[in-house]
Amino acid sequence: MECSVVFAGFGGQGLLFTGQVLARAAIKDGLEVFWIPSYGPEMRGGTADCTVIVADHPIGSPVVDQFDAAVAMNLPSLRKFGPRVTPGGLLIVNTSLVTSQTSARAEINELRLPCTELAARGGDDKLVSIVALGALVGRLGWVTPESVRAALREISAKKRPEIVHTDLGVFEAGLEAGLRVTA
Repeated sequence: MECSVVFAGFGGQGLLFTGQVLARAAIKDGLEVFWIPSYGPEMRGGTADCTVIVADHPIGSPVVDQFDAAVAMNLPSLRKFGPRVTPGGLLIVNTSLVTSQTSARAEINELRLPCTELAARGGDDKLVSIVALGALVGRLGWVTPESVRAALREISAKKRPEIVHTDLGVFEAGLEAGLRVTA
């Protein structure tokens, strides 16, 4: 098994953090990992994306032409990465910011989620990328929810221990949506 995902959107949406959480969870599950961040010079409000590759064997290359999954948190990200999802792959679209456009690709699974609303339900409407991570884990099962919870506890506790409970609540909201909503 070797799978790749790109988390893409505006800087400040927690995309690089979310990729780190997925990478740490994969390590906890005994998988090989590449985490590759990319962001524009603007920081918050500019473009940001991060690629995570997980595998049950050594990963030969960090170069990804087509992704098994993509998370598009805004319209520019949908336009850039939607066409790069492999046939049969998963595209998660944040309908809180992308309301009218779909990928228009019948050969992929498109999961449209109101990430801001789900994050608010989980405890903090700013944690939209954690919602997407939960949906990805719920839908694809590349890593276990337990390993993601442990990774969230570890990473969040180092920087902002006061939000660990909220991170976990938002992850659960996304996980539930990923398990429940049909693509």
